[in-house]
Amino acid sequence: MLIVVAPDKFKGTLTGAEVAAAISAGVRQALPEARIVTVPVADGGEGTLAAALECGFAQHHGTVAGPTGEPVRAAFGLKGVTAIVEMAEASGLDQLPGGVKDALGASSFGTGQLISAALEAGATEIILGVGGSACTDGGAGMLQALGARLHDGAGHELPRGGGALSQIHAVDLAGLDARLGDTAFTLAADVENPLTGPNGAAVVFGPQKGATQAQVEALDAGLGRFAQALGAQLGAPRISGIAQSPGAGAAGGVGFAALAVLGAIRRRGIDVVLELTGLEAALEGAAAVFTGEGSLDTQSLDGKTPVGVAQLAGAHGIHVYAICGRNQLSTEQAANAGFTAVRSLLELEHDVARCLREGGPLVQRAATQLASEFLAAAAATP
Repeated sequence: MLIVVAPDKFKGTLTGAEVAAAISAGVRQALPEARIVTVPVADGGEGTLAAALECGFAQHHGTVAGPTGEPVRAAFGLKGVTAIVEMAEASGLDQLPGGVKDALGASSFGTGQLISAALEAGATEIILGVGGSACTDGGAGMLQALGARLHDGAGHELPRGGGALSQIHAVDLAGLDARLGDTAFTLAADVENPLTGPNGAAVVFGPQKGATQAQVEALDAGLGRFAQALGAQLGAPRISGIAQSPGAGAAGGVGFAALAVLGAIRRRGIDVVLELTGLEAALEGAAAVFTGEGSLDTQSLDGKTPVGVAQLAGAHGIHVYAICGRNQLSTEQAANAGFTAVRSLLELEHDVARCLREGGPLVQRAATQLASEFLAAAAATP
């Protein structure tokens, strides 16, 4: 009997590989004779690099500017000419010194430096995984790192950070790295938000990055000015359309810069990662799939890892069991998403602190219970 284990991380508690190991151990207790294949996956955001490294990408390191300018050690993955650049490695909330947020000053500059490092390593295809960003700069910092220059009305070069965009007057793309023109970019992003407006990057995600209401308004206006300045260079109708397209607001607007300047093609992050990891091939002959992530909720239904796994496995008629820290889906929602059964750690242990502290053993216990349910259902099937 083949069992495939394909979970995402439990953010802040367990990595994808740790979750996979705990699920595998739990399944093994109930199904000691089963052949278990583990495929840690992600949804294009944090954890994407780790999933890529598990499936043969080589890890490369470099020192880049963190979101507030301090040097950080960041990594990208490379396999042949394909590179995985995970934005959170350089410009993520977890890279903020002391965790102190800087809504106006945080920049995506380090992400551009990681892209440059990937180009230097020979990449001609770059998958940019976004999510968990600390900045709302429309990807301006990323472009600055790649050779673009941003000027105010007096011709002075702008400093980094979304707050500076309120002074932007012109964008000079003449100095962009020439290798970008020969590089195919994929934007791995599930976010549907446009760049600006009531559903834009600043309004929806700015508060998560420490922005006050006044700062949200300033950031939104600055993103609009940035789009106008780029439109003067690349065609106002085209750039305006991209700014309002789904995904432009991903990662504080980095999606916008990737689409408008780097020529990126946007795809669902989970679809990109499932291809990279070869999950569909691993499913051949599988009797059941076990997946999971920290929280199952309505956002999960928009393409988060467990639902993406369930959709793929469901297309092959395979039962899917999900394990999560907390489950906010109704029984009907879970069934419609493709799950045969869901087990949350909070069902096993009501103390949240203990769930966080003992995540591994609890995941293992949940996996044993679900595997036993699978075995009983299989035995009852004629």
